[in-house]
Order: sequence, then structure tokens, then C-alpha cells
Amino acid sequence: MQTHSDVLYQQDFYAWIYHNIDLLRQRKFSEIQIETLIEELEDMAKQGRHELGNCFGVLIAHLLKWEHQFKQLTDRWQTYQGGSWRGTIAEQRLHIAKLLEDSPSLKSYLPEAIQTTYPNAVKIAVKETGFPKTTFPLSCPYSIEQLQNEDFYPDTH
Repeated sequence: MQTHSDVLYQQDFYAWIYHNIDLLRQRKFSEIQIETLIEELEDMAKQGRHELGNCFGVLIAHLLKWEHQFKQLTDRWQTYQGGSWRGTIAEQRLHIAKLLEDSPSLKSYLPEAIQTTYPNAVKIAVKETGFPKTTFPLSCPYSIEQLQNEDFYPDTH
């Protein structure tokens, strides 16, 4: 027979979360679905890492495009170096900083996040520039410090 908690979990996940918070506050531990709660907490932890990886993927893709399109489009570079790219780069850096501020333990995941997301960043850069994949380095050419530095843009000279 399904419990109230089972029904909430299936029909309204956020109501289930608040139901479990209420049970914890009331110290009604026997009513909590421990295994389900553990699984959901693990999923939440993965989401933080996934979100960080996504931010780095977009950031790196834009930095790659910034750097490599300049080499191909020198006379029209100002068009491509406009506010939109700067805005996206700045936005991703701010998002990364906020994620790390809220969850400092994610800092230990930065090297892995960059390494695992780099191939996807290259795919984005290839699709958006039309350049062959071989245009871009095999591994991320930017350090963690450069990626987080709001003043860093790849040298285009």
C-alpha cells in the first residue's frame, strides 16, 4: 500500500521534499524514506557538478571562438568581439563564482570539470564557427585561473 509520502514523491516532488523537511524537523525519522532521500541527495550533488561543467563548457567554447575566429577574421574582428560574447563570457564566470561560493567543495572538482567538458566545448566551437575540429587544441589551453579571471581573454595578437 502506498503511503502519503509515496504519492507525494510520484505526483509532486517539491511537496515531497517539504514533507520530508517537516518530518525531519518533527524528528519523525521512522516516517522518512531514507533510501529515497539518500538517492535524491546524491542526485542533487551530481546536479551541482553537472551545472559547473555546463558553465565551463559554454565559457571555454566562447573563449575558443574568441581566440580562433580572430585569426580567421582579422578585418571583421570587432563584429565578433562584441558585447554578446563578452556578456556570455562574463555571465558564465559569474555563475561559476556563485556556484563555488555556495558550494566551496566543488573547487576540488574544477580540473575534472574542465577536462571532461572540454570536448563538448570544442564541439560547440566547431558548430558555431564552421572551423574543423583540428583548429582547436586537443586539451584545454586555458588554466583554471585564466578561466575564472574576469579580465582574461585569449591573446588575439
